[in-house]
Amino acid sequence: MNAPIIELEKVRKRYGDTTILDELDFDVQPGEKVTIIGPSGSGKSTLLRILMTLERIDSGMIRIAGQPLWHEYRNGSLVAAGPGHLRKMRKLMGMVFQQFNLFPHMTVRRNITEAPVHALGLSRQEANQRAHEYLELVGLSDHADKFPRQLSGGQQQRVAIARALAMRPRIMLFDEPTSALDPELTGEVLSVIQRLSQEHDLTMLLVTHEMQFAKQISDRVCFFDNGAIVEQGTPEELFTSPQEPRTREFLKGVIV
Repeated sequence: MNAPIIELEKVRKRYGDTTILDELDFDVQPGEKVTIIGPSGSGKSTLLRILMTLERIDSGMIRIAGQPLWHEYRNGSLVAAGPGHLRKMRKLMGMVFQQFNLFPHMTVRRNITEAPVHALGLSRQEANQRAHEYLELVGLSDHADKFPRQLSGGQQQRVAIARALAMRPRIMLFDEPTSALDPELTGEVLSVIQRLSQEHDLTMLLVTHEMQFAKQISDRVCFFDNGAIVEQGTPEELFTSPQEPRTREFLKGVIV
């Protein structure tokens, strides 16, 4: 087995007196597609935000592609990571949020090209070529000159996926990417994510309430509750014959 591309050791996160992640041990292999399910408030989205360096941890160690995420080595000692190290590590990951977070005053093309130009140093021409490539992938190549307000919610989320991919990350994080969409728009976003999982060697970590989709896309499904992994396994194992009472209780209340 390869070394994990995502590795958490005894990671703890608290908000005041509330424990969000409780000494979490968790790892993901390169190219693995892992879905995280669980009740609201169980720590699922917080985990993704921590990996994207949007939330700090209180204790523990996280490594991405073998490198410490929230720490760095200086003069042979492991110390808290500085802004430069965090920027470098952030380039390894792309994240798609519940809300689309597109810049309303920029065209679709400009939304996608800003980060590659300013964070990666690409020329505007190179970034435009990359934007065209990923807009084709998400089925929106004819919408490059439109503004977000001219798109449906599903189209905006597909632009957000293209924007994340334009940074050429090794890891894609999806935080309930369909939760803000009307049901009839959910399918178009899920089909793009499924195509990504089948055609690209990306490591993918997905938080979702779409259980049928989790069954289709995942190599492994993890059930989170109270900041810990209660149970994990293949989709067949977890959805067909869950071993833990809390997992069975949760799955009874959702459509699988």
